[in-house]
Amino acid sequence: MNYQELGLKFACRDEALYGIASVPEQPAKRGVLVLVGGPQYRVGSHRQFTLLARSLAEQGFAVLRFDYRGMGDSGGEMRDFEQVDEDLRAAIDQFFAAVPQLEDVVIWGLCDGASAALFYANQDPRVTGLVLLNPWARSAQGFAKTTLKHYYRARLLDPAMWRKIVLLRFDYGAAARSFWNQLATVLGRAAATSDNTPSRPSFHTRMQTGLARFDGKVLLVISGADLTAKEFLDMANGTSQWRALLDAPRISRQTLEAADHTFSRRHWRDQVSSWTGAWLTTW
Repeated sequence: MNYQELGLKFACRDEALYGIASVPEQPAKRGVLVLVGGPQYRVGSHRQFTLLARSLAEQGFAVLRFDYRGMGDSGGEMRDFEQVDEDLRAAIDQFFAAVPQLEDVVIWGLCDGASAALFYANQDPRVTGLVLLNPWARSAQGFAKTTLKHYYRARLLDPAMWRKIVLLRFDYGAAARSFWNQLATVLGRAAATSDNTPSRPSFHTRMQTGLARFDGKVLLVISGADLTAKEFLDMANGTSQWRALLDAPRISRQTLEAADHTFSRRHWRDQVSSWTGAWLTTW
């Protein structure tokens, strides 16, 4: 399907934001707003978001990817993922103005973009769905626990590590220091919990509340080889509230077992695009 790409400039408070809309000749009534993750701009690692937007446009969906205030071409001070609600609303306003055929929008977010989407979605009735890829749930204790649980187990099965050991190239000192640092962090969490000190970052609660209040559809996409994804799942599996939310019929889940955090290989990226496009037509 043919599509055109439109450069958009719009305001968020007193700052100018910039984005690119990929718009088919006859766009579907449902659009996609792409949220970047981390200190990243609208193109994405290995042109990930550019290629996603063009792929979805070829499938008939208008897609907007943009820079938050303080990132890429947009003005203002840099802000983190907990402070972009106004940016999202401004982008959706401009998206609907630029593509008048739109009736609703799905937010597609990677990493802390997925977390930001959870914060915002329930506040805007135009948002009817979320695609959440490897949501960010980072805490020092959570990451240490995930590393001990998943990383070291995988290392024991890694032929490359055993080759280093056989060839006397393995750094036992560095490995031991890393292991004990992670263990100390986990034990520090246990001590804090025993002292009734909150150990869960407040944004975990915001994510949970946002998902509970959002009544739209959700597609959760997980990379099997990503510690960020594993940390999110460990966090979610640790509470009955999260488990109940993720087990709801409105939530679909897909896993790419070998994929890294940003789905950097072409066949991983294409699979994500295919899953997204198919899921967008399910309601």
